[in-house]
Amino acid sequence: MSIPTAPRTADSNIPAPAEHPRLLLPTPMIDYNHPAISQLIENKGWRALDTATALREAYNFVRDDILFGYNSDDTLPASQVLKDGYGQCNTKGTLLMALLRSLAIQCRFHGFTIYNALQRGAIPDYIMPLAPKKILHSWIEVKLEGRWLNLEGFIIDTPFLEQVQRAHPGTRIFSGYGISVACLQNPPNIFTGSDTYIQAQGIADDLGVFNDPDSFFSRYGSNTRGLKHIAYRWLIRHLINRHVDKVRRTGVDN
Repeated sequence: MSIPTAPRTADSNIPAPAEHPRLLLPTPMIDYNHPAISQLIENKGWRALDTATALREAYNFVRDDILFGYNSDDTLPASQVLKDGYGQCNTKGTLLMALLRSLAIQCRFHGFTIYNALQRGAIPDYIMPLAPKKILHSWIEVKLEGRWLNLEGFIIDTPFLEQVQRAHPGTRIFSGYGISVACLQNPPNIFTGSDTYIQAQGIADDLGVFNDPDSFFSRYGSNTRGLKHIAYRWLIRHLINRHVDKVRRTGVDN
């Protein structure tokens, strides 16, 4: 599997040019004018930082202060993800986009599918048969010093990752527990001014670049529909989150 470096454009939603103001606009999902988001940025003092440092701080906040977990829907606004205090690739990405656009850092959305097998361990075995074979996935692309960076490594919080690492010492290529990397003990999930990844080795399909998550989900829908979505929202995700929290607190059962 090769990680995309030159994103394919989604035919129905050609991304705005690199300096286009649309890449800084709020949307119903990227609701960075919400009081909770504005207050967070003020409390953190991120506006007083240089661009690269503000980006790193916002990235680290979304990675570790917003725990890895499963929200009620992929299309939640950023303010709801912040309120939940947890998220996965799509919802954490929405929050990070909101924080960055509020800080006048251009960003856009890159959609994919990933194979659901990499979720095994995070999703208990008895629930795995209910998951689609491929699930909608995303990372965000950020403009920094004239370059576009791929940011995906914020999905898995550090305490959860460390528990998986402890259970698999010496492991390099690894897929499971919401992680798919070439080296489990040293994944590229720390932001140092370059791309970050934590699930990219599990990508199945490249669905293209969009200006915002709203446009992507209006085209591709969500990972679950109908009765499965109702069951996921009101029961299944709570069982998964309970399991994820147990791994984070007590480690991986061998």
